[in-house]
Order: sequence, then structure tokens, then C-alpha cells
Amino acid sequence: MKRLFRIFVLSLVVVLMVSCGSKKNESGKKSKKISIVLDWTPNTNHTGLYVAQELGYFKDEGLDNVEIVQPPEGSTTGLIGAGGAQFGISFPDSLAKAFTKDSKVPVTAVAAIIQHNTTGIISLKEKGIDRPKKMEGHTYATWESPVEQAVIKKVVTSDGGDYSKIKLIPTEVPDIVKALKTNIDTVWIYYAWDGIKLETEGIKTNFFKFTDYDKNLDHPSPLIIANNDYLKKNPDEAKKVLRAIRRGYEYAIKNPEQAAKILVKRNPEIDTKLALASQKWLASEYKAEAKQWGEIDIDRINKYYSWLYKNKLIEKEIPKGFGYSNEYIK
Repeated sequence: MKRLFRIFVLSLVVVLMVSCGSKKNESGKKSKKISIVLDWTPNTNHTGLYVAQELGYFKDEGLDNVEIVQPPEGSTTGLIGAGGAQFGISFPDSLAKAFTKDSKVPVTAVAAIIQHNTTGIISLKEKGIDRPKKMEGHTYATWESPVEQAVIKKVVTSDGGDYSKIKLIPTEVPDIVKALKTNIDTVWIYYAWDGIKLETEGIKTNFFKFTDYDKNLDHPSPLIIANNDYLKKNPDEAKKVLRAIRRGYEYAIKNPEQAAKILVKRNPEIDTKLALASQKWLASEYKAEAKQWGEIDIDRINKYYSWLYKNKLIEKEIPKGFGYSNEYIK
């Protein structure tokens, strides 16, 4: 009996070692690694991804090996197009460039993380820059993108201002609080992060959104993109990935405080106070008026691309609806 018992225990250990030594999904096949490449360092734009990972939503879909990857030094869009990963995060202006190259970058936008363009210009309250025209005579931190500068020129001109009277300072702004304490008067920001950061620091500011001055600039941003070859070969798997991500963002919408804690748990370098405040602000912005999270308003994308073409910011006109699909988020 003792010998039989030892044989049973040894057999059980072997079975457990085999089962733990390889990642398999419910069908018994080895789980393929799926990578999602960020656009920037982790922040509340990415919360739904980390929630899906933390709460097991990917595993619920039979996806046991999904990783969230820090962005490369180059373009996330280019990396996804080259097949370096299956999914990534991008923006409409980056995709416009990718879609007008002689060899179009083979990616498709498959979900909108935030329904509207929440960017705009921020400055210290004491500067009195509460509208585009008042940027005249002040400095602006530029990353020297033609699209970026054209947007600034458009809103300033539309407000009756003189764009040539703005002093452009080429620089990056890794810390908005420190930047506004230097000779930089105005900065282009995503309000959900830098705007909220200034709020949590108790710093009084003026902020105006670009969409208040030109509705053509209102587009979903940022976006989740996927490699075209991957989508063609793995449509069902892609839908499972997006279904898990959608659940992650829906959780963040309903439970902003808990979602923020998950984001910080996964990325302890993030300030907890900022994450909580930002998450609460974004809870109503992720989905906005859309029927479900992730749905891409392709009409607004078309209008934005037409604006880029009419203002000679892209050399070719992008066909309506090109490069976008709601099929994978349904």
C-alpha cells in the first residue's frame, strides 16, 4: 500500500509539473503571445488595458499570454505596421501620415479609447490667456510638427489673432508644472492628465479646447490599432482581445476609483492622487454619447482628414472610411 501511495504521489507531481510548465488555453493549445504597445508612458488613457489584465478579462477569452509593452523610441504605428506587435495605440494625425505614404502602413484603427479630442492650450491664470487670440505676444512650447502648428494657427486666426506674433520655443514638456514656471507661457496638453495634474497641485490655470473653435478638429483620440495581416488571419482572436479590453474600460467607467488603484498597482511610479482625479474626469469621456465604448465615429474622422487635406497638411486625400473598422469591437 505504501508503494502504491508513493507511485500515486509521484504521478500527481508529474501531472502538475507538466500542466504548470506550459501555457495552454481551454482548447489545449499553447497560448500565443499577444502584445499591445503603448503610445506613451502608462497613464489613465491606458487604464482599461491594465484592468483587463488584472481582473482576468483576457483569460476569460482564453488569452493567457497578453502583454502591455512600453512604447519604442520610434513610432508605435510603424512598429505595428511592420508586424512587431499585434496591437498598439495611435492618433488620427499619425495615422493620416501613415495612410498617405507611397507604401501605406498596413494598420487599421479598431477602437476609440476616448470619443472626443480633449486637447487644448493651457496657461497660468495670471497670464490672462483665456482664448486663442491672447496667445499673441506669448511663448508656446512646440514639438515642431506641421499638423500641430497648423492647428494653433487655425484657432488663433479664427479667433482674430495674429499667429506670427506667437514666439515658438522648440522643446519637450515632460513636466507641465515645471514648464509653466519657466519662460513657457502656453502648452498643448491632454486635459485628463496635465490639466488634472495642475488642478491637484492647486495651480490656477486657463484652458481652451481646440474643438470649441473648429469642429473639424473633433475626432476620437487616442485609438487602438492593429496589424492588418494579423486581423486578416486572426479575426476571431482579435475580437476576443477587443472584447476583453472593452470590459476593462467599461469597468473603469463604472468604477473609476478601483480602476485607478489597479493602474497604480501595475505602475507604482504613477502618483495615486493624480491617477484618482484623472480617472474620475475620464469616466464620462471614454464613452461619451456613443452606444458602447470603443465605437469609432468614422464621420468625424473623415471630416478631420478632409481638413488636413484642404490645409495641405497631407499630400493625398484619404478615401472616406479608409483605415478604420468597428467590426472588431462589436
